[in-house]
Amino acid sequence: MKIIKWLDDNFEEFILVILLLAMTLIMGIQVFTRYLLGNSLAWSEEITRYLFIWSGFISVSYCTKKCISIKIEQFISIFPKRGKAMIKLVNHTIEIIFFLFLIPYAYLYLKSAVVSGQTSPACGIPMYYIQAAPLFSFILVSIRIIQRWIEELKFIREV
Repeated sequence: MKIIKWLDDNFEEFILVILLLAMTLIMGIQVFTRYLLGNSLAWSEEITRYLFIWSGFISVSYCTKKCISIKIEQFISIFPKRGKAMIKLVNHTIEIIFFLFLIPYAYLYLKSAVVSGQTSPACGIPMYYIQAAPLFSFILVSIRIIQRWIEELKFIREV
């Protein structure tokens, strides 16, 4: 149970830190080999790009979990606490509908990558590893939105 709680609290942050460290390490090695050894690595830019794609999609879930998004704070701030919670509940409902709508399309996108058998040019990595990022992210975001929705609903009932 402790592991599940830790994952719930830290999953996105942990993944994002690992991805950032990997990108930094790979690009550091690339700079070292290019400028000090005079030899460029063919695979470093490609791998870094794919890690960046994954981090972009994972960050959507992180922002959803932390309620970090573009919003009209001035508008929401004029309402009492219960009103704010109700607006957030409506917002989360719209968000969950949107991401549940996107999940089947992300699945079809991933499926097309699997069927095509395409691989990356420099590393030969199957492209479905990279194209799995939207599906993974949208499912994770949906879970986070449902969590936020339940929290707001509980708050509305308590107030």
